[in-house]
Amino acid sequence: MSFYAPFIKPYIEYNEFGWGPCEVPKLEVPYQPFCKSDRLGKISDWMVPVHDKKYGNKYVSSFGNNSHYAYFHDDDDATFHLVDGGNPRVFKPYQRNRYRPNLRNNTRVYGRTGRGGGNQAGAAAGTSGGGGGGGGNANAKYGKGRDQRRSYGGRRFMRSAPVRLRESSVLVRSDWVSVEEIDFPRLLKLTLPNVKEGVEVVCCGALEYYDKQCDRINVKNERPLQKIDRIINVPSTIDDPVIRRLSRSMGNVFATDDIIATLMCCTRSNYSWDIVIEKLGTKIFLDKRDNAQFDLLTVNETAQDPPQDEDGTINSPQSLSLEATLINHNFSQQVLRLGELESKHCFEEPNPFEEPGVELASVAYRYKQWQLGDDIVLIARCKLNGVMKSPAGELQYLSIRALNEWDSKAANSVEWRQKLDSQRGAVLASELRNNSCKLAKWTVEAVLAGADQLKLGYVSRVNRKDHLRHVILGMQQFKPQEFARQINLNMDNAWGVLRCLIDIIMKQPDGKYLIMKDPNKPMIRLYDIPESAFESDANDEQDTSDDRPFGK
Repeated sequence: MSFYAPFIKPYIEYNEFGWGPCEVPKLEVPYQPFCKSDRLGKISDWMVPVHDKKYGNKYVSSFGNNSHYAYFHDDDDATFHLVDGGNPRVFKPYQRNRYRPNLRNNTRVYGRTGRGGGNQAGAAAGTSGGGGGGGGNANAKYGKGRDQRRSYGGRRFMRSAPVRLRESSVLVRSDWVSVEEIDFPRLLKLTLPNVKEGVEVVCCGALEYYDKQCDRINVKNERPLQKIDRIINVPSTIDDPVIRRLSRSMGNVFATDDIIATLMCCTRSNYSWDIVIEKLGTKIFLDKRDNAQFDLLTVNETAQDPPQDEDGTINSPQSLSLEATLINHNFSQQVLRLGELESKHCFEEPNPFEEPGVELASVAYRYKQWQLGDDIVLIARCKLNGVMKSPAGELQYLSIRALNEWDSKAANSVEWRQKLDSQRGAVLASELRNNSCKLAKWTVEAVLAGADQLKLGYVSRVNRKDHLRHVILGMQQFKPQEFARQINLNMDNAWGVLRCLIDIIMKQPDGKYLIMKDPNKPMIRLYDIPESAFESDANDEQDTSDDRPFGK
């Protein structure tokens, strides 16, 4: 005899007016917000013992004391293990304060005389006060140590030095109108491929031959840098008589090689600079201000810690700039065979900047023409420093420059006298890191001038505290196009940046403009300035212009 459980028909509610239950029970359920970023866990977990106190509050809501809808996110990744095929690592057990820096004998924290000891005056004061030697040490440790930390200006660990804001090359006045602001990321995306080699229009001056004995200079056979009493004239674009003559018949954009190189390599610059622009109809003249320090070379501009000494010291940015410019002027003439009239290579026209009674340096000026498309014709004045004959007897034009070492420790660089002969690549890599903009501009100038060789010299101070005496430690030569690829200099991008700036200026009405690199931001600014913006400054500097050794 078998018994069956009775079948009870369940009650089913049918909602005729929508979806869901017909009646909602009135329960006091608190509001619990959820979003997609919440880590939803488990409502209950029957696998964990009751006495497990590792996660005591795992079911407590993060939105109040009410435990409704509480959740906890377990770290499921802890159960995942990656098979290591190498040797097993042996980890040391956890040690307290193992990442604490070593503070023993640290002058920045405990003063100049070490930890706890203080100075002799503090110890003597403690002894005379009746405390004995222990009293003196205690006084120095808890009293003098703190005073020394305040007086010697020690910084705490993990705190970098304050950043100094750089000053702009020119004071922006209230009547200047901002036309355009272009940041460097936009400029780095520009390109103008297939720009052909420039055509030589006029060539002036005379070049002396390179002294091949200079290639044998090394650290053990160094040569003192001499002072050469010659003048290199670097007149502005408008003051150039050859450019004035050419502007009547050809071209619509006129500039010099250093101005074009500055615009092409602007994305590598950190210091502020400015270029004046004159737009007359369809012609554009890119020029520099008369009283600007545009011709001075920068030193460690792109370094991680650029020079920040106060003005007046030998390692201030202004002093280092003047020192590097003087070194390049003397070096470019010393490596030539001076005084040999029969060894000069003369061009069709003489030097257009000759002055009576003044000995000019060995410089040739090549005026070249480039077609940039859309009826834009660029004419630029380029410079060459020397000439030499190849082993095959061919004539090669040279662009001669000099890198200078001022203080390897302060510059965070390698010691040239130790590494130059054995590891010249490391020295060059350090200079590429600290002077990326300067080397890029030198390379662009050599490419524009059509130089066959770029001669780089390494000049160092005799004593790091003496900025007047220098020695030549070595020479190195490159082909400009190959060196541009080595330093990651894209000439297509350089031409694209120049063409972009020219197009922006072409769209503006006639007048006077100024392009300025922002001193503290990676961008360049274009201003519309009055015609008489710098006339007063030029009159103030007219009396002192004759004292400048590198221009009029």
